[in-house]
Amino acid sequence: NFGVNLFFCCFLRFDEIKEGDVVRHDGKRSDGYLEHIFKHAAKELFGVDVKEIAYKALKNKDFQEVTLEKDGETVLRFAAAYGFRNIQNMVLKLKKGKFLYHFVEVLACPGGCLNGKGQAQTEDGKPDKALLNQMEEVYAAIPVRLPETNMHVQKMYQDWLEGMDSKKVQETLHTKYSTVNQTASNLDIKW
Repeated sequence: NFGVNLFFCCFLRFDEIKEGDVVRHDGKRSDGYLEHIFKHAAKELFGVDVKEIAYKALKNKDFQEVTLEKDGETVLRFAAAYGFRNIQNMVLKLKKGKFLYHFVEVLACPGGCLNGKGQAQTEDGKPDKALLNQMEEVYAAIPVRLPETNMHVQKMYQDWLEGMDSKKVQETLHTKYSTVNQTASNLDIKW
């Protein structure tokens, strides 16, 4: 069921929103999908209602982790990796089997999408921190609308997917991953 809900976190039908209405997902910035999915997973899987997310910066401010502990055990471990250096480090750890996260939000731009090229920068190409802060404040002021409250999502589960726990849900929305044996080639990219 967790995978099912992940699929529809981004789903929103615009025909039910009146002109001028703008809604957003949980989270304070462009990286808010991690927050929404973390809160939803904590509630659905472990019965924990998370109000606020506490990020822990690891090697730098663009590689952070969020964990949920229950009965002294870490039961959820999410990460946010922004910028190619952090993405590359994440891939290396994955290859070595030393990446212990249940979910990772990856954004190519350091600082997230709001700080991407062409966004929130001065004319000389440096980050415009005042503008970035202002954009985050404006975004945070937009009302939150949880995807699971969307009547179109609920109708899709009932009509097309034949219920929340149906075989069709498993076949359509869930994926299984397995190790692929790679053959040596001069074209292989080593990270």
